[in-house]
Amino acid sequence: MRDFEFLEPTTVEEASRLLADLGEDCRVMAGGSALMLAMRQRMLMPTHVISVAKVDALRGIHFDPQHGLRIGALSRHIDVADSPLVREHFPMLASMAARVANPQVRHQGTLGGNLCYADPATDPPTCLMALDAQVVLGSVRGERVLSMEAFLVDYYVTAIEPDEIVVEIRVPVLRTGFAGRYTRFLRTAAEHRPLVNVAVASRRDGAGYADLRVVVGASTPVPCRVPRAEAFLTGKAITADVVREAADIVATDIDPISDQRGAADFRRDMVRVVMRRTLAGAFGVVLHDEETV
Repeated sequence: MRDFEFLEPTTVEEASRLLADLGEDCRVMAGGSALMLAMRQRMLMPTHVISVAKVDALRGIHFDPQHGLRIGALSRHIDVADSPLVREHFPMLASMAARVANPQVRHQGTLGGNLCYADPATDPPTCLMALDAQVVLGSVRGERVLSMEAFLVDYYVTAIEPDEIVVEIRVPVLRTGFAGRYTRFLRTAAEHRPLVNVAVASRRDGAGYADLRVVVGASTPVPCRVPRAEAFLTGKAITADVVREAADIVATDIDPISDQRGAADFRRDMVRVVMRRTLAGAFGVVLHDEETV
């Protein structure tokens, strides 16, 4: 690791000016769990590291019955998992945060940093996309609010402009009759990065469900919704047959990646299985034992 200057701005505007002035030779550090690893491995060698740890505007978890949940970018995964507000109003999000990576990462890594890194094999983006979350970006030019779909551009690529930092994540209030579930699949029990993760969110509407959001991540370059599956599930009474067909649609419509952790065909098969489990759990459907393994 080569020498670098360590800078500690105290406001979003100050951090933004530093980013604009220093250009590509600097990196922002939140929790530092991903950045320090990349620097030790010489994947990144910045001349300046801008720590945002002293920017108070990036802290805190707040809930408003009208506007929903606001999570400061510096909130650690363990903060999200343990927050009484998140656990009461968004248990699906708290459950996801409690399973991110390993205890060391959960106690050091931040939600904002996780999203900025845009690692496809991580948990928060898929869950947040299903919950229709937004990312708030700040700079000297003001704030910009993006949906998760607009924020995540490609494999390790986001829509952040060079002088912007993530300020907070917003999650809208869940409607009455909400049904949702987040599920992850690890290739081995010793792994901390999911090979597949899926999330489902919907609202009870009479005998069926509406406002469906079906999201697949970890096996795709970025988490992606599956519109054909969402349309198929909308308005239906969810039965075991419906769950099977919806999972088949999801597996067919995604474009899985292929790498040393798993070939595309294997990932597609596992997405089908994990989606069946998730839909069944979200909608209270009982499947045969052989369909969940």
